[in-house]
Amino acid sequence: MTTMESLIGLVNRIQRACTMLGDYGGGDNAFSSLWEALPSVAVVGGQSSGKSSVLESVVGRDFLPRGSGIVTRRPLVLQLHKTEDGSQEYAEFLHLPKRRFTDFSMVRKEIQDETDRVTGKTKQISPIPIHLSIYSPNVVNLTLIDLPGLTKVAVEGQPDTIVEDIESMVRSYVEKPNSVILAISPANQDIATSDAMKLAREVDPTGERTFGVLTKLDLMDKGTNALDVLEGRSYRLQHPWVGIVNRSQADINRNIDMIVARRKEREYFATSPDYGHLAGKMGSEYLAKLLSKHLESVIRSRIPSITSLINKSIEELESEMDHLGRPIAVDAGAQLYTILELCRAFDRIFKEHLDGGRPGGDRIYGVFDNQLPAALRKLPFDRHLSLQNVKKVVSEADGYQPHLIAPEQGYRRLIEGSLSYFRGPAEASADAVHFVLKELVRKSIGETQVELYKLYLISELTGKFMY
Repeated sequence: MTTMESLIGLVNRIQRACTMLGDYGGGDNAFSSLWEALPSVAVVGGQSSGKSSVLESVVGRDFLPRGSGIVTRRPLVLQLHKTEDGSQEYAEFLHLPKRRFTDFSMVRKEIQDETDRVTGKTKQISPIPIHLSIYSPNVVNLTLIDLPGLTKVAVEGQPDTIVEDIESMVRSYVEKPNSVILAISPANQDIATSDAMKLAREVDPTGERTFGVLTKLDLMDKGTNALDVLEGRSYRLQHPWVGIVNRSQADINRNIDMIVARRKEREYFATSPDYGHLAGKMGSEYLAKLLSKHLESVIRSRIPSITSLINKSIEELESEMDHLGRPIAVDAGAQLYTILELCRAFDRIFKEHLDGGRPGGDRIYGVFDNQLPAALRKLPFDRHLSLQNVKKVVSEADGYQPHLIAPEQGYRRLIEGSLSYFRGPAEASADAVHFVLKELVRKSIGETQVELYKLYLISELTGKFMY
């Protein structure tokens, strides 16, 4: 790798591979340690702290769902890729790899739809992340993980445990030693009551991994300012605080362009009597560059441990695959041939179990030759078809109108009653055959050494990690 930007891209690809394999932090996944080892920037903030506005300012696009209550209900892994000046901006989702979004209002809709596909249209949350990549000349190379906003009480439509569930999910990301915490707090509230800073202090008491962001500086009461926080006097961190001026709700309603909003933000700090001396170190553009540079340095320091972990994982997988069976060719044509060969082998072994030569088919024969007849002989047909019962059924079907011959309805009732006796033994026989067939399938798969699973491991793991 010749640049740090390419290192961020490599980490992005590994994160996507981890997600495809079901590893997104926490749990007992076989490769959970790999996700844990990857540096990331986790965005934490309370509801209505301006978290979404900060992310949109960093990207320079309006693309996140908005509304009241819990809007972010799944982690959003936002991967930014800087492209050449003049190139077209577009977005791609990991779950829609062949589709490019150039209309960012459709990006917002897809985030909502993909969230609903997992959580339903309720206000539940899910730890399964959404991966979104944005390619633009107006961004820096950076990866951010947008997490659900911290809340204090459950509102209507939310489960009673929502407060604990959200905090538990957020903690699973920020507790990792390789996680960079972007703690967002509104400037028009006391920093001592900030949910984001409270959680950041618990998991990072020295402040080495925490970047503090103050939003809504323009909404503070006249005659007050946030200099004590921004200059580190009231709450000191190892990294500098950054102030942000987001778009107002009126700007959002008027669809003010994000590039225009960035210019207004620069003008605000440049002309502010309170923050003018800090203008060069304030704003969303400065924040993005600061985070990108820091993420690059963290990745650089973690390269040896990440490389060691990946090599160890590959060695373990290769050892397991050697144990499972012979090596498999890596080109598509050879893999297709191997799959067809395995299918033919499975078909042959399964037929041998059924047709003879191996135990299996005789058990199915025994169900129909012994179990079912024995059960049928125990049925009370002598009582059901006795002359007395037949007379009773025919008489009931005949009703008050006499017939020269027995009515058809009477025969139908006798037949239906007889069939009802068959149901129990027939279902029991079907279940017995189904059980034998499932056991034969498992035996047949075992005898072909489960090489289809080996193919999946090779294509999904070596193809994703060995760049």
